[in-house]
Amino acid sequence: MLDPQARAQLDLIRERGIPSTHELSPAEARKAYRDRRGYSQPAPPDVASVRDFPVPGPAGALLLREYRPAGSAPGQALPALVYFHGGGWVIGDLDTHDVLCRSLANGAGCAVYAVDYRMGPEHRFPAAVDDALAATRWILASAGALAIHPARVAVGGDSAGGNLAAAVTLALRDAGDALQPAFQLLIYPATDMRGTSASHHENGSGYLLTRDVIDYFQGHYLDATQYADWRASPLLAASHAGLPPALVLTAGFDPLRDEGLAYANALSAAGVHTQYVCFSRQIHGFILMGRIIDEANTAVRLCADVLRHHLSP
Repeated sequence: MLDPQARAQLDLIRERGIPSTHELSPAEARKAYRDRRGYSQPAPPDVASVRDFPVPGPAGALLLREYRPAGSAPGQALPALVYFHGGGWVIGDLDTHDVLCRSLANGAGCAVYAVDYRMGPEHRFPAAVDDALAATRWILASAGALAIHPARVAVGGDSAGGNLAAAVTLALRDAGDALQPAFQLLIYPATDMRGTSASHHENGSGYLLTRDVIDYFQGHYLDATQYADWRASPLLAASHAGLPPALVLTAGFDPLRDEGLAYANALSAAGVHTQYVCFSRQIHGFILMGRIIDEANTAVRLCADVLRHHLSP
């Protein structure tokens, strides 16, 4: 059964004739996604501090937004989460995920660094991966200046952001970097660009993230010849051994449900301590909808609790 609150939102979208993302230009889709947050997201909780600042990236400066949790003292050494927003590598930004990042910072008692990575169609694959990797490396190397613990830094993201977080952990492992993430938080991640799992067929229409929308996002981000690249499809990496512990969260009425589960299983099979939770009555993107879907707030609290546990001394 679809959650009644999620059903109500889908019905409202249909009744009001709100166009689907794939019917809009990227610029229009970005504005629509940004504008919807006031309706669907809770009020932003207070945190100790927020600041935006640039860091070096592979194609110029990257913008980061730092959140320090409520109750923390200036200069206090904290655990941290590097966060990559969702939006199909085409839409989304620091503002669309501001409430979520604030909530995770407060709930987990950690600093959060949201990354404004390059997106398609202006910057195609692997630009987003390259930016995510560069930002993570910079944060790990700058832990002292940022007042965070370099051995207690997680990476995470939702949807496309979960894809980037998974790719970053694989890239850092393969490169043998001395500093590695301590945990990965993967919220309904895209892990297999081929889109052949049963959930793509079962949930490909009627549940907000449709097959048409997925094709739109992928078409703006990469070519079909790149689907098998593990940086695009982390599930297809040759090995998943030696990666950080993970929480993989999925939604039952999401086309990406099965590839999220497959990734959790691949991590577990490779000996990586992994927890998997499916909100079986939810739709893709629900974790941002805490004003209108109660289970979104439950999911945020779950993610924050698991982060706090894994990043504790």
